[in-house]
Amino acid sequence: MATITKKKLISEISRRRGLHPNEVRLVVQSFLDCMTEYLSDGDRLEFRDFGVFEVVKRKQKIGRNPKNASVPIIIPERRAVKFTPGKKMKNLIETEEAQGAAL
Repeated sequence: MATITKKKLISEISRRRGLHPNEVRLVVQSFLDCMTEYLSDGDRLEFRDFGVFEVVKRKQKIGRNPKNASVPIIIPERRAVKFTPGKKMKNLIETEEAQGAAL
């Protein structure tokens, strides 16, 4: 399993589409900036077949210090980004998972 960076992604899109990497970089960065802005405003982003990004509220909970389990730590309530994969992505990942298990 590899880690794909923004730079690698830009390079691959540039190669596939025959565009200059600087053009692709501007579009990708603008896309990410818009996503961040919309999510910070509390908006929900839905991309058909890909998935949904939304901001959810995580409740306050009590955690434990692994070095001293007898000391409870209060983890405060917070907002977090949740991603739910779309049908197409979910099916593709599940198919890959099943093929990997069969090997």
